Amino acid sequence: MLGIDDAEVWHGRLTAEDAHYPAYWCVLDAAEQAQALKFKNGLLRQRYVEVHGRLRNLLAQTLDQPPEKIRIAKAEHGKPYLVDYPELAFNLSHSADSMMIALGRQCRLGVDIEIRKPRINMSGLVDKCFAEEEFFYWKQLPETEKAEAFYRFWTRKEALVKAVGHGIALGLNDCVVNPENPSEFLRVPATCGPASAWQVLDIDVEQGLCGALVADKKFSVVRLLAFAEY
Repeated sequence: MLGIDDAEVWHGRLTAEDAHYPAYWCVLDAAEQAQALKFKNGLLRQRYVEVHGRLRNLLAQTLDQPPEKIRIAKAEHGKPYLVDYPELAFNLSHSADSMMIALGRQCRLGVDIEIRKPRINMSGLVDKCFAEEEFFYWKQLPETEKAEAFYRFWTRKEALVKAVGHGIALGLNDCVVNPENPSEFLRVPATCGPASAWQVLDIDVEQGLCGALVADKKFSVVRLLAFAEY
């Protein structure tokens, strides 16, 4: 039971197996099926169908409704929401074969996961997407710690812009995580409301994967739950 002040963060691996594909496909609506068919790469198409099929099954479990009957629409900037249950907030993220879905009530929330992998353009992304405080904190770190710190900052920022529903156009360098207390933001764009309203929680589910949950409320309980195998 998802209480009013609770959050659930579900995580798991995508199987992308042909045997499970029809079960996920049949619960998608026409728009989701059309989007899936745009993927020319078979693996990417299977992952899309599984992610959105799992999302619908999870929402159905939470709402006690058939997954194929749940109406999902998109707001002005593309953030999905539940037409008939707008009080239930949800957000999903996936990276390669890992996925994460967050649920909460009467709030704005976002979640992001990223596989920590080498990037030849990491310094360039820091210059472009980090604020001054974050930039100087990152620059003084030992080289062995920079990659993990980069993904920590990145996932927190991404989770915020997903919670607001504007995407990275909101300006990642204007979403400023406090380097000394990464559970909070120093500054956020005016459209987000006060920075003090937002809480940040790092989510670690497996080695080599960074995750973050951001919401405009403080949860009493955050449950980390694993998906079944399929």
